[in-house]
Amino acid sequence: MTREGPDVLVIGGGAAGMAAATAAAEAGASTMLFEREREPGGVLAQCIHTGFGLHRYQEELSGPEFGERLLRALDASGAQVLCECSAVDIAPDGPVVEALHPGGRLRVRPRTVIWATGAQERPFGSLMIPGPRPAGIYTAGLAQRFVNIHGLLPGRRALILGSGDIGLIMARRLHLEGMEVAAVVEIQPHPGGLVRNVVQCLEDYGIPLLLSHTITAIAGGDRLTGVTVAAVDKAGRPIAESERYVAVDTLVLSVGLIPDNELVAGFTPLDPVNRGPLVDARMRTRVPWLYAAGNNVAIFDLVDAVAAVGEVAGRAAARQARGDVVEPGAIPLVRGSGVHHLVPSRLLRGVPTTLYLRATRPMRPARIRIGEFHTQTVPAVRPSEMVEVRLPADALGQGGDGIPATVEVSEA
Repeated sequence: MTREGPDVLVIGGGAAGMAAATAAAEAGASTMLFEREREPGGVLAQCIHTGFGLHRYQEELSGPEFGERLLRALDASGAQVLCECSAVDIAPDGPVVEALHPGGRLRVRPRTVIWATGAQERPFGSLMIPGPRPAGIYTAGLAQRFVNIHGLLPGRRALILGSGDIGLIMARRLHLEGMEVAAVVEIQPHPGGLVRNVVQCLEDYGIPLLLSHTITAIAGGDRLTGVTVAAVDKAGRPIAESERYVAVDTLVLSVGLIPDNELVAGFTPLDPVNRGPLVDARMRTRVPWLYAAGNNVAIFDLVDAVAAVGEVAGRAAARQARGDVVEPGAIPLVRGSGVHHLVPSRLLRGVPTTLYLRATRPMRPARIRIGEFHTQTVPAVRPSEMVEVRLPADALGQGGDGIPATVEVSEA
């Protein structure tokens, strides 16, 4: 049977989902949250390092501390939380969601849905590195869970492939727990993580960072015994004469995250670069009743920003569920030169908006231009760091609805 559901159904109980459910409930909407794990929080529970909350709480918190604050607010909001509950189908012709939980199969018909499922780590198989597939190869998140949750070391000597933030943090973590970290290898000519993590996780501990390098071969039988590392040219092709063998028993992969949009990709358009749903300034997708927030929209650097977009989606979904909907004029955004990730894809007249973008290359200083209505200069931009541009409600002025505005980043 289909159960008439809440005003707002949030799917996913990470930072974005908890913030969205809290905001929707506080706005007066009956709210339900589905979380597939035993408790909400997502990956925050295993991120025991600090660096969270500086923007949201003006304090430096660990991941579990940040998650606990979100959870306390969620509990106080009155939102209903169903854990060990996994959404398995969403009807595209109306908000009917089917889920599995310990009590059986559940079908609900909410007025609005917020999709907040986060992202998955890119697996080793997608990298097409030749060689055997021995034990000892882990994604950074799995290695982090082994060490921080289960108290297990994955090996004795490790190499990190990719310089994303989780990989940098795990390089430090493995070093502190007694493993030798041979190097962090990055195919790009610049690091993939935040500058502060490069400094605090690698430079402070003397861990080498090999830029414009990659792995060209895997060696081992039952267990990994080593990898072949080579420099790459400007096109990313390995330079054969630069190859060298590095003996390690552990390979940790920090090669990117893939937004999780399997259930909605069939009926709402995805951004080809972000790989998440196209959303407007209220985080609403092209499907009128579907909102999206968090790393399933685009990969954010900071959990503070993930929670912030969750709140935007929660408040907007609650207003729509109550019938308090005004459709303002919209201005589509188009990527221009120098722009990679871009959220949202449409601005709404009269709606204050935080625009999130990544540059395609490092620039210092840089000029950010949004159509004809906003230009600002920032000290520096880097592909590894998302830039936030805050636009007030009156930023778009009058007229011009439907006319695309180009977003560009260039050297100032």
